[in-house]
Amino acid sequence: MNDQQDGRLDDEEPEVCEIPIVGDLSENATEVTEKLLSIPSGGDCTLFFDCPGGSVYSAMSLMTLICYRELHATAVVSGECSSAALWPFAACQQRIVTPFSCFLFHPMKWQSEENVQLPEAAEWARHFGRLEDGMNELLAEFLSVQSEALQRWMYPGRYVSGRELVDAGVAEMFVLKP
Repeated sequence: MNDQQDGRLDDEEPEVCEIPIVGDLSENATEVTEKLLSIPSGGDCTLFFDCPGGSVYSAMSLMTLICYRELHATAVVSGECSSAALWPFAACQQRIVTPFSCFLFHPMKWQSEENVQLPEAAEWARHFGRLEDGMNELLAEFLSVQSEALQRWMYPGRYVSGRELVDAGVAEMFVLKP
């Protein structure tokens, strides 16, 4: 028997962790983070997206984990991948969509449910402007699209189909068949 140290036979494929990213990122970031951290550095995973977005900070955290841990991530968009969900999607080396996959690109939105004074609000607006510019550049870089193309999708905000992303060279098509 040719057992390796990890208990697999030489000819067995390593197990690929499958992680659903469904619903608001803000609500399931902890669970997704734990699953990503359970994968050995350099390991393989598949992320299944049906996510309308959520916290931009949660999105950046997931993107950072995928990149820092050098995970070989595949994204499969089974429904929607919009707003903040675009960043972990972009961090995946392979991106698979259907003709019916939906992507909403839009300028970042922010809100505060707290009462803040004018100086704090002004500082947040300054920070937010820098954050938005930097994140848009990062997204264009990871998706390998020109900034101008991303701007056309972002402003004023546009739904982009899976087919459009394939045509732009961002993803591969999975055709649904009976």
